[in-house]
Amino acid sequence: MRAHTAVIPAAGMGTRFLPATKAVPKELLPIIDTPALQLILDEAAGAGIDHVVIVTSHAKPAIEAYFTPAPNVVAKLRSTGRGHLADAIERVGRDLRISFAYQDDPKGLGHAVNCARQLVGDEPFAVMLPDELMGSSDLLAQLVDVCDTTGGSAVGLMQVPPAEVSAYGVVHPAGEVDAEGVVRIQTMVEKPAAADAPSDLIIIGRYVLTPDVFDRLDQVRPGAGGEIQLTDALRMQAADSPFHGVLRPIQRHDTGNPLGWLTAVVDLALDDERFGEAFREWLRSRI
Repeated sequence: MRAHTAVIPAAGMGTRFLPATKAVPKELLPIIDTPALQLILDEAAGAGIDHVVIVTSHAKPAIEAYFTPAPNVVAKLRSTGRGHLADAIERVGRDLRISFAYQDDPKGLGHAVNCARQLVGDEPFAVMLPDELMGSSDLLAQLVDVCDTTGGSAVGLMQVPPAEVSAYGVVHPAGEVDAEGVVRIQTMVEKPAAADAPSDLIIIGRYVLTPDVFDRLDQVRPGAGGEIQLTDALRMQAADSPFHGVLRPIQRHDTGNPLGWLTAVVDLALDDERFGEAFREWLRSRI
Protein backbone atom coordinates (compact mmCIF):
# COMPACT_ATOMS: atom_id res chain seq x y z
CA MET A 1 0.00 0.00 0.00
CA ARG A 2 1.34 3.42 -0.94
CA ALA A 3 1.61 6.07 1.74
CA HIS A 4 -1.20 8.61 1.52
CA THR A 5 -0.99 10.02 5.08
CA ALA A 6 1.62 12.42 6.43
CA VAL A 7 2.36 13.19 10.08
CA ILE A 8 3.57 16.69 10.93
CA PRO A 9 4.96 17.00 14.48
CA ALA A 10 4.03 20.53 15.58
CA ALA A 11 3.65 20.40 19.37
CA GLY A 12 6.92 22.10 20.28
CA MET A 13 7.03 25.41 22.13
CA GLY A 14 9.27 27.18 19.61
CA THR A 15 11.51 28.49 22.37
CA ARG A 16 14.13 29.81 19.94
CA PHE A 17 11.54 32.23 18.58
CA LEU A 18 10.30 33.61 21.88
CA PRO A 19 8.69 36.01 22.62
CA ALA A 20 6.90 35.80 19.24
CA THR A 21 5.92 32.17 19.77
CA LYS A 22 4.29 32.95 23.10
CA ALA A 23 1.22 33.85 21.02
CA VAL A 24 1.95 32.62 17.48
CA PRO A 25 3.02 29.00 16.83
CA LYS A 26 6.33 28.77 15.05
CA GLU A 27 4.64 26.74 12.30
CA LEU A 28 2.44 29.74 11.44
CA LEU A 29 5.24 32.28 11.18
CA PRO A 30 5.06 33.68 7.64
CA ILE A 31 7.41 32.96 4.80
CA ILE A 32 6.61 36.21 2.98
CA ASP A 33 2.81 36.01 3.34
CA THR A 34 2.32 32.24 3.64
CA PRO A 35 2.60 30.32 6.93
CA ALA A 36 5.44 27.83 6.91
CA LEU A 37 2.93 25.10 7.72
CA GLN A 38 1.04 25.83 4.51
CA LEU A 39 4.20 25.30 2.47
CA ILE A 40 4.57 21.87 4.11
CA LEU A 41 0.96 21.03 3.27
CA ASP A 42 1.46 22.10 -0.35
CA GLU A 43 4.51 19.84 -0.57
CA ALA A 44 2.52 16.92 0.84
CA ALA A 45 -0.31 17.40 -1.65
CA GLY A 46 2.20 17.58 -4.49
CA ALA A 47 3.57 14.16 -3.49
CA GLY A 48 0.14 12.52 -3.60
CA ILE A 49 -0.63 12.76 0.12
CA ASP A 50 -4.34 13.30 0.82
CA HIS A 51 -4.49 13.03 4.64
CA VAL A 52 -2.35 14.99 7.10
CA VAL A 53 -2.18 14.36 10.84
CA ILE A 54 -0.87 17.40 12.69
CA VAL A 55 0.50 16.51 16.11
CA THR A 56 -0.07 19.64 18.17
CA SER A 57 -0.84 20.55 21.78
CA HIS A 58 -3.83 22.12 23.46
CA ALA A 59 -1.57 25.07 24.29
CA LYS A 60 -1.41 25.98 20.57
CA PRO A 61 -5.06 26.55 19.56
CA ALA A 62 -3.99 28.85 16.71
CA ILE A 63 -2.95 25.84 14.61
CA GLU A 64 -6.46 24.41 14.65
CA ALA A 65 -7.91 27.89 14.18
CA TYR A 66 -5.90 28.23 10.96
CA PHE A 67 -8.04 25.48 9.42
CA THR A 68 -11.37 26.83 10.65
CA PRO A 69 -13.49 28.28 7.81
CA ALA A 70 -13.86 32.07 7.92
CA PRO A 71 -16.89 32.90 5.70
CA ASN A 72 -17.23 36.44 7.04
CA VAL A 73 -13.62 37.25 6.19
CA VAL A 74 -13.99 35.70 2.75
CA ALA A 75 -17.19 37.65 2.05
CA LYS A 76 -15.57 40.92 3.15
CA LEU A 77 -12.57 40.35 0.91
CA ARG A 78 -14.73 39.54 -2.11
CA SER A 79 -16.92 42.60 -1.52
CA THR A 80 -13.84 44.83 -1.58
CA GLY A 81 -12.39 43.33 -4.75
CA ARG A 82 -9.71 41.20 -3.10
CA GLY A 83 -10.85 37.89 -4.50
CA HIS A 84 -7.32 36.51 -4.74
CA LEU A 85 -6.99 36.74 -0.95
CA ALA A 86 -10.42 35.18 -0.47
CA ASP A 87 -9.36 32.30 -2.73
CA ALA A 88 -6.18 31.81 -0.69
CA ILE A 89 -8.14 31.57 2.56
CA GLU A 90 -10.72 29.20 1.12
CA ARG A 91 -8.09 26.79 -0.18
CA VAL A 92 -6.56 26.22 3.28
CA GLY A 93 -7.00 22.52 3.98
CA ARG A 94 -9.25 22.09 0.92
CA ASP A 95 -6.97 19.68 -0.92
CA LEU A 96 -6.21 17.59 2.16
CA ARG A 97 -8.07 15.93 4.98
CA ILE A 98 -6.66 17.38 8.20
CA SER A 99 -6.70 15.49 11.51
CA PHE A 100 -5.22 16.46 14.86
CA ALA A 101 -3.43 14.41 17.49
CA TYR A 102 -2.13 15.85 20.75
CA GLN A 103 1.22 15.76 22.50
CA ASP A 104 0.73 17.95 25.54
CA ASP A 105 3.85 16.59 27.26
CA PRO A 106 6.59 16.67 24.60
CA LYS A 107 8.87 13.66 24.94
CA GLY A 108 10.81 13.71 21.70
CA LEU A 109 10.17 13.17 18.01
CA GLY A 110 9.54 9.46 18.41
CA HIS A 111 6.87 10.15 21.02
CA ALA A 112 5.24 12.75 18.74
CA VAL A 113 5.05 10.28 15.86
CA ASN A 114 3.58 7.63 18.16
CA CYS A 115 0.84 10.07 19.21
CA ALA A 116 -0.51 9.83 15.63
CA ARG A 117 -0.75 6.02 15.65
CA GLN A 118 -4.53 5.69 15.85
CA LEU A 119 -5.09 8.19 13.05
CA VAL A 120 -2.47 6.70 10.74
CA GLY A 121 -3.58 3.09 11.05
CA ASP A 122 -1.77 0.06 9.69
CA GLU A 123 -0.26 1.55 6.54
CA PRO A 124 2.91 3.34 5.43
CA PHE A 125 3.00 7.05 6.18
CA ALA A 126 5.21 10.09 5.75
CA VAL A 127 6.75 12.18 8.52
CA MET A 128 7.44 15.80 7.59
CA LEU A 129 9.34 17.99 10.03
CA PRO A 130 7.85 21.49 9.73
CA ASP A 131 11.18 23.20 10.48
CA GLU A 132 12.49 22.07 7.10
CA LEU A 133 11.15 23.60 3.92
CA MET A 134 11.82 21.85 0.61
CA GLY A 135 11.85 23.53 -2.75
CA SER A 136 9.51 20.96 -4.28
CA SER A 137 7.59 17.75 -3.62
CA ASP A 138 10.10 15.65 -5.57
CA LEU A 139 12.00 14.16 -2.62
CA LEU A 140 8.87 13.18 -0.72
CA ALA A 141 7.32 11.66 -3.84
CA GLN A 142 10.44 9.55 -4.43
CA LEU A 143 10.46 8.40 -0.82
CA VAL A 144 6.86 7.23 -1.25
CA ASP A 145 7.91 5.31 -4.38
CA VAL A 146 10.92 3.70 -2.70
CA CYS A 147 8.85 2.58 0.29
CA ASP A 148 6.23 1.15 -2.06
CA THR A 149 8.69 -0.78 -4.23
CA THR A 150 10.98 -2.10 -1.47
CA GLY A 151 8.40 -2.69 1.25
CA GLY A 152 10.62 -0.90 3.76
CA SER A 153 11.07 2.53 5.24
CA ALA A 154 12.93 5.31 3.43
CA VAL A 155 14.50 8.56 4.63
CA GLY A 156 15.68 11.72 2.93
CA LEU A 157 19.44 12.28 2.87
CA MET A 158 21.78 15.20 2.37
CA GLN A 159 25.56 15.26 1.99
CA VAL A 160 27.40 17.63 4.33
CA PRO A 161 31.06 18.45 5.03
CA PRO A 162 32.56 15.97 7.52
CA ALA A 163 33.03 18.74 10.09
CA GLU A 164 29.23 19.16 10.28
CA VAL A 165 28.10 15.56 10.79
CA SER A 166 28.20 15.75 14.59
CA ALA A 167 25.00 17.84 14.57
CA TYR A 168 22.90 15.22 12.77
CA GLY A 169 21.81 11.62 12.49
CA VAL A 170 24.29 9.99 10.09
CA VAL A 171 23.62 6.84 8.05
CA HIS A 172 25.90 3.87 7.53
CA PRO A 173 25.34 2.91 3.86
CA ALA A 174 25.33 -0.74 2.88
CA GLY A 175 26.57 0.12 -0.61
CA GLU A 176 26.91 2.92 -3.13
CA VAL A 177 24.29 5.50 -3.99
CA ASP A 178 22.72 4.41 -7.28
CA ALA A 179 21.89 6.52 -10.32
CA GLU A 180 18.49 7.42 -8.84
CA GLY A 181 20.05 8.62 -5.60
CA VAL A 182 18.89 5.57 -3.64
CA VAL A 183 21.12 3.70 -1.20
CA ARG A 184 20.50 0.75 1.13
CA ILE A 185 21.12 1.72 4.77
CA GLN A 186 22.75 -0.66 7.21
CA THR A 187 22.27 1.44 10.34
CA MET A 188 22.51 5.03 11.59
CA VAL A 189 24.30 6.93 14.33
CA GLU A 190 22.94 9.95 16.18
CA LYS A 191 25.35 12.93 16.27
CA PRO A 192 28.66 11.07 16.01
CA ALA A 193 32.04 12.73 16.32
CA ALA A 194 33.45 13.54 12.88
CA ALA A 195 36.15 10.89 13.27
CA ASP A 196 33.58 8.21 14.11
CA ALA A 197 30.94 9.05 11.49
CA PRO A 198 30.18 6.17 9.11
CA SER A 199 29.56 8.56 6.18
CA ASP A 200 28.90 12.18 5.29
CA LEU A 201 25.21 11.48 4.60
CA ILE A 202 22.79 12.90 7.15
CA ILE A 203 19.08 12.26 7.63
CA ILE A 204 16.90 15.27 6.86
CA GLY A 205 13.31 15.88 7.88
CA ARG A 206 11.44 13.73 5.36
CA TYR A 207 10.62 10.10 6.06
CA VAL A 208 8.24 7.49 4.67
CA LEU A 209 7.89 4.73 7.24
CA THR A 210 6.24 1.34 7.38
CA PRO A 211 3.68 0.99 10.19
CA ASP A 212 5.76 -1.47 12.22
CA VAL A 213 7.73 1.58 13.36
CA PHE A 214 4.99 2.13 15.95
CA ASP A 215 5.77 -1.20 17.61
CA ARG A 216 9.44 -0.29 17.50
CA LEU A 217 8.72 3.03 19.19
CA ASP A 218 6.97 1.17 21.99
CA GLN A 219 10.24 -0.71 22.55
CA VAL A 220 12.49 2.36 22.63
CA ARG A 221 13.79 3.28 26.04
CA PRO A 222 13.62 6.98 26.91
CA GLY A 223 16.89 8.86 26.68
CA ALA A 224 17.97 12.21 28.06
CA GLY A 225 15.04 14.24 29.35
CA GLY A 226 12.76 11.23 29.00
CA GLU A 227 12.65 11.64 25.22
CA ILE A 228 11.79 8.85 22.79
CA GLN A 229 14.08 9.16 19.78
CA LEU A 230 12.72 8.25 16.35
CA THR A 231 16.23 7.33 15.23
CA ASP A 232 16.31 4.45 17.74
CA ALA A 233 13.18 2.93 16.19
CA LEU A 234 14.56 3.41 12.67
CA ARG A 235 17.75 1.64 13.68
CA MET A 236 15.67 -1.35 14.75
CA GLN A 237 13.89 -1.36 11.39
CA ALA A 238 17.15 -1.18 9.45
CA ALA A 239 18.50 -4.19 11.36
CA ASP A 240 15.95 -6.65 10.00
CA SER A 241 14.05 -5.16 7.06
CA PRO A 242 14.74 -3.20 3.87
CA PHE A 243 15.69 0.36 4.70
CA HIS A 244 16.79 2.95 2.16
CA GLY A 245 17.85 6.56 1.89
CA VAL A 246 17.28 8.94 -0.99
CA LEU A 247 19.90 11.56 -1.86
CA ARG A 248 18.29 14.06 -4.19
CA PRO A 249 19.35 17.61 -5.14
CA ILE A 250 16.66 19.84 -3.69
CA GLN A 251 16.43 23.30 -2.22
CA ARG A 252 16.17 22.97 1.57
CA HIS A 253 15.88 25.54 4.34
CA ASP A 254 16.11 24.81 8.05
CA THR A 255 13.77 27.32 9.67
CA GLY A 256 14.17 25.97 13.20
CA ASN A 257 16.12 29.02 14.31
CA PRO A 258 15.77 32.75 13.54
CA LEU A 259 18.72 32.93 11.15
CA GLY A 260 17.53 29.91 9.18
CA TRP A 261 14.03 31.35 9.01
CA LEU A 262 15.41 34.69 7.81
CA THR A 263 17.50 33.11 5.05
CA ALA A 264 14.47 31.11 3.90
CA VAL A 265 12.38 34.28 3.67
CA VAL A 266 15.09 36.08 1.70
CA ASP A 267 15.72 33.17 -0.68
CA LEU A 268 12.05 32.60 -1.41
CA ALA A 269 11.35 36.33 -1.69
CA LEU A 270 14.04 36.66 -4.34
CA ASP A 271 12.31 33.94 -6.36
CA ASP A 272 8.82 35.32 -5.83
CA GLU A 273 7.10 36.53 -9.01
CA ARG A 274 5.38 39.36 -7.16
CA PHE A 275 8.21 40.78 -5.08
CA GLY A 276 11.44 39.26 -6.38
CA GLU A 277 12.60 42.03 -8.71
CA ALA A 278 11.82 44.90 -6.36
CA PHE A 279 13.25 43.06 -3.37
CA ARG A 280 16.46 42.28 -5.24
CA GLU A 281 16.89 45.96 -6.13
CA TRP A 282 16.32 46.97 -2.52
CA LEU A 283 18.89 44.44 -1.31
CA ARG A 284 21.47 45.79 -3.75
CA SER A 285 20.94 49.31 -2.48
CA ARG A 286 21.05 48.16 1.15
CA ILE A 287 24.26 46.11 1.04
